[in-house]
Amino acid sequence: MPPSAVRASHAPTVALRGTLAVVLAGGRGSRLGPLTRRRAKPAVPFGGRFRIIDFPLSNCVNSGIRRIAVVTQYMAQSLLRHTQENWNFLDARVDEFVEAIPAQQRAGDSWYTGTADAVYQNLDLLQEHRPRHVLVLAGDHVYRMDYGLFVADHVERGAEVSIACLDVPAADADQFGVVELAADGRIAAFHEKPAEPARYARADGRCVASMGIYLFDAEALYATLARDAADPASGHDFGRDVLPALVAAGRVHAHDFARSCVGDDGAAPYWRDVGTIDAYYEASLDLTDVTPELNLYDADWPILTSSQAGPPAKFVFSDPDRHGVAYDSLVASGCIVSGGVVRRSLLSTNVRINSYAEIEDSVLMPDVTVGRRAVLRRAIVDRRCRIPEGLVAGVDADADRARFLVSAGGVVVITQEMLDRLDGPGAA
Repeated sequence: MPPSAVRASHAPTVALRGTLAVVLAGGRGSRLGPLTRRRAKPAVPFGGRFRIIDFPLSNCVNSGIRRIAVVTQYMAQSLLRHTQENWNFLDARVDEFVEAIPAQQRAGDSWYTGTADAVYQNLDLLQEHRPRHVLVLAGDHVYRMDYGLFVADHVERGAEVSIACLDVPAADADQFGVVELAADGRIAAFHEKPAEPARYARADGRCVASMGIYLFDAEALYATLARDAADPASGHDFGRDVLPALVAAGRVHAHDFARSCVGDDGAAPYWRDVGTIDAYYEASLDLTDVTPELNLYDADWPILTSSQAGPPAKFVFSDPDRHGVAYDSLVASGCIVSGGVVRRSLLSTNVRINSYAEIEDSVLMPDVTVGRRAVLRRAIVDRRCRIPEGLVAGVDADADRARFLVSAGGVVVITQEMLDRLDGPGAA
């Protein structure tokens, strides 16, 4: 039996069929700068042919959870189109669906004020499906997880609320909800993005952090959100308001992500918040490693997305002075490397690299064309960019800052709007 089948066989089928997943996909993703100027963070391309939201959606389907509501708000059009075109294969006749829900001000005249409010404003739609459990997920993290084992753990404990948790270094824990555990696995205290997370670290210098993945008994969720909505002092956010109140009442259990992560035997649990330019870049480039931490080739736990594979990647020219080659790189379908050289980079679908161009340590999103003799190093190139002939980026930091966006880690971000502002081809 395949490893993932062994994992999934431990999940109670009745509990999974009674579980409704709510994917919160309305985030602005402002830390990704120009990459989210026209799209929600969950719609950002990742891994050559995927969108970030494909990871939690694939986890749901692979886990056996096939009732999924995707709650959107900010710049939702590309995300709505992606879910409608590529996630419509479930069978509504047996109450299976991926349904994108745009913000519609159902509970008043305001847009969502927090993550809890986003679920509360859609309670009527959720209640129509009469779930036994509600799984609340963020739509903007990259990981592989068997939610079936999470549900099984929740049911076995008799919990009303469970939070999936992972270990993180104390130095990074100020970006998480940090929890303190009681001996029986209940969460004794919850600190949302504490200023001094080292106060809650274990002797090994690591903290137990919330992954933003919550499992509720449905009736408990309804009652909790109704109380929170009636509290004028609340910010109506799960991490800041709802969960600390539930923890104080002794009603929340922790689930160790190491028990339900899907990965190769002996590998460390993989979970990434790719919410900054540098985090997105590093997670993308990690995929070019000989043995990457995130395995996109696991047929037992596939990451699903568009079924349109496109034509094979193509490499042309082997002349004495030019070669169409790629080393230590991911090259998606539809790409043509025409006499250019690609090193440790990720080329998304339908990228064209023209003669004598040099691409190194870079991430090119779909439909990018790189002109002849262009040079890109440590760069992220946004979708549909046309890199002019002879343009050089990632070599001179001062010149890059004058034309493009440069991250704290020195990654150059290039969009078509930035290219349109250049004085001429290859302007420095």
